[in-house]
Amino acid sequence: MRAMILAAGRGERLRPLTDTLPKPLVEIAGKPLIEYHIESLARAGFGEIVINQGHLGDMLPPIIGDGSRWNITIYWSDEQPEALETGGGIHKALPLLGSSPFLVINGDIWTDYPFSRLRAIKCSWAHLVMIPNPPQHPEGDFALNNARIKNQGENRLTFSGIGVYHPRLFDDCTAGKFSVVPLLRSAMENQLVTGEKYAGKWEDIGTSERLEAIRKLLQSG
Repeated sequence: MRAMILAAGRGERLRPLTDTLPKPLVEIAGKPLIEYHIESLARAGFGEIVINQGHLGDMLPPIIGDGSRWNITIYWSDEQPEALETGGGIHKALPLLGSSPFLVINGDIWTDYPFSRLRAIKCSWAHLVMIPNPPQHPEGDFALNNARIKNQGENRLTFSGIGVYHPRLFDDCTAGKFSVVPLLRSAMENQLVTGEKYAGKWEDIGTSERLEAIRKLLQSG
C-alpha cells in the first residue's frame, strides 16, 4: 500500500507565517510538521509516499528530498500554481498511487495514530478514521455505527483527515479542482464507506493558537 500526504494547502489561517513558508514546513519542536508524518509512515512499513505541492511547493523537495534518509521513496505531485483541493489533488496523483487502495493523510494534522493498522484494511471504496469531536468542531462530520459511516445518524464524529481510498472512488471524476467530500457522501448513501474511531492523540494545526498548543505539548514531552 502506498500513502499520500496532502501538503498543497495555502494555510490561510496561519498567515502571516505561511506567506513565506509552506504549511508542511512549519516547525514543531524543531522539526517540520510533514516530517512527523513521513517518520510515522516509514515506521509503519510504507515504503512509497506521494506528496503534493501547491503554495510555495518548490520549497519542499530541497528540504524533504527523495525519501532516502528514511529508507523510503517519495514521489512529488506538482499542482502549482493553484492547489486542486483534496479530491483534485488525489485524482491528479492517481498514476503515482497505483491500482490498489492507498492511504491519504491531511498534512495539517498531528497524531500518534498507528498507521500500520490500516495496511490490513479491506477497502473496496473508502475507510475513514474518525475521532471524538474537538472543541472547534462540536457537531462532527459523519455518523459511525457498526463500522459503517453515514451522512446522518447518531454517534456523530469528526473525520480525522486520515483515510484509505480505493482508486475506483475517483472513476467518474475529471481533472480539476474539487473536494473529496462529495465523493465520500455519495458512497455513504450506498453503504460503501467503512470506518473506525480513534481516541488517541490528534490535533488540527489549522490556526496559530492550535499550532502553539501542539508545540508546547511536544516540547514538554
